Amino acid sequence: MATFAAKMKTFSELGLNDALLRAIAEQGYESPMPVQEQVIPWLTEPEVDNQHADLIALAQTGTGKTAAYGLPLLHLLAAEGGQEGKKRVRALILAPTRELCIQIADDLQDFAHYLPSISMLAVYGGAGIEPQIRALRHGVDIVVATPGRLIDLMNRGVADLSQVRYVVLDEADEMLSMGFQEDLDSILEGVPADHRTLLFSATMSKEIERIAHKYLRDAHQIQVGSRNEGAENVNHIYYMVRAKDKYAALKRVVDYYPRIYAIIFCRTKAETQEVADNLIRDGYNADALHGDLSQQQRDLTMQKFRHHRTQLLVATDVAARGLDVDDLTHVINYGMPDDVENYTHRSGRTGRAGKKGTSISIINLRERPRIRVVEKQIQKKFEQGTLPEPRDICAKQLYHVIEDIEHVEVDEEEIAPFMGEVQKRWEWLDKDDLIKRILSREFGRFLQYYANAPEIETVAEGRQSRDRGDSQGRRRKGDHAAEEGYTRLFLNVGKIDGMFAREIIGLLNKNVHGEKVNVGRINLMRNFSFVEVADQDADRVIKALRHGVTVKGRSVVADRSEPDTNGGGGRGGRADRKRTARDNAPRGERPARRKDALLGEERSDKRKPSREERGYTAARGKKYTKDDWMKFLHPEKAQPVGADGLVGEVPDFSEEGWARRKPKNK
Repeated sequence: MATFAAKMKTFSELGLNDALLRAIAEQGYESPMPVQEQVIPWLTEPEVDNQHADLIALAQTGTGKTAAYGLPLLHLLAAEGGQEGKKRVRALILAPTRELCIQIADDLQDFAHYLPSISMLAVYGGAGIEPQIRALRHGVDIVVATPGRLIDLMNRGVADLSQVRYVVLDEADEMLSMGFQEDLDSILEGVPADHRTLLFSATMSKEIERIAHKYLRDAHQIQVGSRNEGAENVNHIYYMVRAKDKYAALKRVVDYYPRIYAIIFCRTKAETQEVADNLIRDGYNADALHGDLSQQQRDLTMQKFRHHRTQLLVATDVAARGLDVDDLTHVINYGMPDDVENYTHRSGRTGRAGKKGTSISIINLRERPRIRVVEKQIQKKFEQGTLPEPRDICAKQLYHVIEDIEHVEVDEEEIAPFMGEVQKRWEWLDKDDLIKRILSREFGRFLQYYANAPEIETVAEGRQSRDRGDSQGRRRKGDHAAEEGYTRLFLNVGKIDGMFAREIIGLLNKNVHGEKVNVGRINLMRNFSFVEVADQDADRVIKALRHGVTVKGRSVVADRSEPDTNGGGGRGGRADRKRTARDNAPRGERPARRKDALLGEERSDKRKPSREERGYTAARGKKYTKDDWMKFLHPEKAQPVGADGLVGEVPDFSEEGWARRKPKNK
């Protein structure tokens, strides 16, 4: 198969039609990204024997994957010409979230500006279904859809996929993690067997390999960068603090970068809203993005952020999936995500288009092992940072104010009518007084806050005691209790059943009908698991899993887990173990463990009676070692001392013998 090693400098060299080139030029694009250089000609050049070949394209988030498949699709559909009569869907693009779906459709609309014959439709949940039904009945060439809404439209008989020639799976691994496996199966069953599948992903994960094996045929692979690596232009830094100091640490990080333009990732919807509310209360230009917002609210929030009217976007992983924003300076992890894939997607939001970016993680000691796991996977070293001191932060903010004043463009004509009055009102101020007042107005908030800012204790790298939020290093009561607004559930399936975070989320989404379950923290054990779900979802989950749900032939049971307030792990913990006087005694003064002591009896100083005193008269037999198996298997070779020797039948250790073993007499 042909390779495209030659470096292409312009889009015109990629073989795209004039209409697309015109639209691309008007949008300000000059040179294609590496993934576009390789994918576009491979899909469009007729001399390459690939008209029926499938494709896997691996490239980091933000490297232009939408244009890499969108431009050649538009080129190919335009070359095929218009359709007679009612249009049928010829290209289907599947995305895991509404945000990504809308963004892809918007980008394709821009590319197809001078291709009026080609129509497209975004199909996603959270919006009215009737306009989508009307558009489909009228006919469209390209459908960009989320799996759930598309299945709904297929069941209604309005989404006809019988003429689909191209299927694009964008962020397919995320679709699996969100529980869309069966939806993908159903959708692809309605697509002709000779269609081409184009799969795009940031990493070659195990999920992607499974998808490729299941849905693709002899797929050609194009890879930009190394497998499973983080973006090369991203620096990875972490700050390790106590859990109670995470928000204060976040403020210091944000304050130290006056021109910061960042996404702050949180684990849950509740945490996302809480952090955003606190930032807004403290005077920061911030907003929240999560699944509890309406689609209209989410669209408005993302629009404000894309246009830099919002400086800090606090978001969950799912809500920010596919959010394509240029010029992000930082990605801040308000705690480490559960898996490496989520971290890769998070950090890939910055450091795009050859620019430098920074991924900052604010963690506590218990999250430290996750750093090592991510380092190994993305093959990049994390730097442990030291939180900026108040003095340094104030200096950075001061210089920022000075720089802004220096670069103000003065319009002499516009301000001339007001200068006389201003000079008259300020004639009593000298230059130094005026400077002091300007700086105090622009800079006073930081001076006031950091004058009495609390100290943030940095957790030492080699600290042995665990961070539990207090000075003694003891676990706080309720440490295993669910977050506020969430209920902790016990599931009788765990790692031994092949259940991990993604599988558990998929299990819930598959079996709990209606609105998707809002899942919080997941604790995986060997034989069971704990999962936190929103309070309003708890009864739905318990009820749904009572009706014949099985995993590998094992019936799944869900129940509320009583929080362990004594430091155990809830169900299955050791919270009910009674403490003895030995446990409460100071270390070094604890008596040795004795059976009689545990039973509450007084320790006796009497010596142990001899064998004769206890009534034994016969001599001890020869001691056999535990490994002396030959003497037990061949008693004729044994020479025991004593009258009785080995008593009983010769044991039969064959498989048949064990199967025939007699039950014990009761």
